Amino acid sequence: MRIRTYFELKRLDTFEERYEYLKLGGEVGRATFGWERYLNQRFYTSFEWRQVRQQVIARDLGNDLGLKDHEIFEKIIIHHMNPMASEDLVDSRDDILDPKFLITTTHRTHNAIHYGDKKLLAKPHKDRTPGDTRLW
Repeated sequence: MRIRTYFELKRLDTFEERYEYLKLGGEVGRATFGWERYLNQRFYTSFEWRQVRQQVIARDLGNDLGLKDHEIFEKIIIHHMNPMASEDLVDSRDDILDPKFLITTTHRTHNAIHYGDKKLLAKPHKDRTPGDTRLW
């Protein structure tokens, strides 16, 4: 399995490059924690997670994939660049709370990363020009 890091991600200049680096290509409906979902839920409500979550948001300035000009105006998702497994939570592995393996995303970007579907990404905004509201 490839280990993804924030240091490597920061070397990529464009949103598309960062998305390609992070995408996982999972399947819709595939269970990630199954019957052990309670571990995941306990982790995401822990004091330690809430602390590191705030650190990552501050580091990335609330920007999608940490990129300037990609401000997030909705709930911020903190994405684990290297997918977690239930064993990571049971064993309390330090890397699941290490900011060098975390990045800020929107919900759409997070889903696109997990499902490897670029169509899920938000479309870039176009600059407005005079007359661009004409229907034909």
